[in-house]
Amino acid sequence: MKTLDDLLAEGVSGRRVLVRADLNVPLDGETITDDGRIRASVPTISKLTGAGARVVVTAHLGRPKGAPEAKYSLKPVAVRLNELLDATVTLAADVVGDSAKSTVDGLADGEVALLENIRFDARETSKDEAERGALARDLAGLVGENGVFVSDGFGVVHRKQASVYDVAGLLPSYAGGLVLAEVEVLRKLSGDPERPYVVVLGGSKVSDKLAVIESLLPKVDKLLVGGGMCFTFLAAEGLGVGESLLEGDMIDTCKKLLADAGEKILLPADVVIADRFAADAQTETVLVADMREGWMGLDIGPITAERYAAALADARTVFWNGPMGVFEMAPFAEGTRAVAQSIVDSDSYSVVGGGDSAAAVRALDLPEDGFSHISTGGGASLEFLEGKELPGVAVLEGHS
Repeated sequence: MKTLDDLLAEGVSGRRVLVRADLNVPLDGETITDDGRIRASVPTISKLTGAGARVVVTAHLGRPKGAPEAKYSLKPVAVRLNELLDATVTLAADVVGDSAKSTVDGLADGEVALLENIRFDARETSKDEAERGALARDLAGLVGENGVFVSDGFGVVHRKQASVYDVAGLLPSYAGGLVLAEVEVLRKLSGDPERPYVVVLGGSKVSDKLAVIESLLPKVDKLLVGGGMCFTFLAAEGLGVGESLLEGDMIDTCKKLLADAGEKILLPADVVIADRFAADAQTETVLVADMREGWMGLDIGPITAERYAAALADARTVFWNGPMGVFEMAPFAEGTRAVAQSIVDSDSYSVVGGGDSAAAVRALDLPEDGFSHISTGGGASLEFLEGKELPGVAVLEGHS
């Protein structure tokens, strides 16, 4: 892949540069509750503005239905970018319309235009190549004949979308610093990582993680399972799980995984249960054999946390994707905190696989620099480790 450094060496002063960033941050109304992805986009944008480029940023937020929706506007993101960048950021009122054109035309060297939510245009996610291609041409038109494209939204490179894939075929294209770093990290994990290699998987559903489990099991020394998905594994061992999250159609699959994996898969020995899904619910910590009918498991217990910490203590490589419990609620956050702290305390090369895990690191005030790498793309990370081709990366490699 051609890289941002290659582009800077060619020179960008006075040129328009289209940057696909990942600014899909969680909001509470118009308040950003975790700005990690915005902060991760700053280095690439700053290098471009510092070199005199006229930067045009395109990104999505949430899942609008292909038309403008006020709650998915990038206005809060534009405000935060203005605070973080040493450059002026102007938000266009549309995606590729009159406002976008006039905002981009008004850019001076070192300034930034943020286009409104790219998913306000239904062509972005269309399955029709001609429709996506038309939007890609409109995006390319905004930066003109001397324009270039920088792909820096790793969280979307697994999507064949107009602003990720199709536009890269129309403009000279480069991997931004974030995409390049993510790909290098994941290649390290999927190649010949230093052992012991321990993977920690949480989250709600086995079905969401099945492909990565099947891909990683032959390569890892230990797979530690937590989150809602652990209850389907426990049910596969014949245990009752009360009202805990359960994928009944995945029980046989889990039985086979456990049978084939030998001692590699570690499951919880105890869990924190609650009489309802609420921060003020009644709670109790019980052994997994003592789950109560009518109660639900919402976190791993302290025995499990200690057992997982022991497995992580001598790890040389760790990949963590998915919280151990409902960390957003204080009574069910300690399992995630304990496992994350164990990763920090180890001497491992540690990668946090984006999404909820990255949010948990920040929400629980864990030291971000305690991990070797915190990914911005949970889904993209998993698909890479499953061995799938990522369209947004493949198209960049085609330009090399």
